[in-house]
Amino acid sequence: MRIFLLLFLIFPLAELYVLIKVGSSIGALATILLLMLGGIAGVLLMRLAGFATAWRARERLARGELPEREMLQGMLMAIGGGLLFLPGFISDALALVILFPPTRKLLFGALTRRIEARAQRQRAFHEDMQARSGPQRPNVIEGEWERRDRDQ
Repeated sequence: MRIFLLLFLIFPLAELYVLIKVGSSIGALATILLLMLGGIAGVLLMRLAGFATAWRARERLARGELPEREMLQGMLMAIGGGLLFLPGFISDALALVILFPPTRKLLFGALTRRIEARAQRQRAFHEDMQARSGPQRPNVIEGEWERRDRDQ
């Protein structure tokens, strides 16, 4: 719930504050041009990153491998491009942190560790639930039957 408070209330207010400060320092026209340049760069980056990631994923699929690394890299690039597309200087700074290759590599490693830890917890929970329910018995329907010949 806190993340939504941050995203929908505090973040836009912070962006507005920075926009006003930058606009009063360099002028309104220069601020608007910088915002437009950031938006254009975000759209171009999302397109280029999307094509490059799709190409690498396609190559891995052709080799019979799962493209999980490419999908995660593409997701990070899309988040960075989307942040660049948003009007504001704070979102542009966050986008540059995500898009800068060394920091993206650190984010990728942290995200991978978090996903693996979550998968381990889910697997352990599932195995624990199976152990509690006891050994699985086959579905058996008991009943009586009688064979009748068609001649009768």
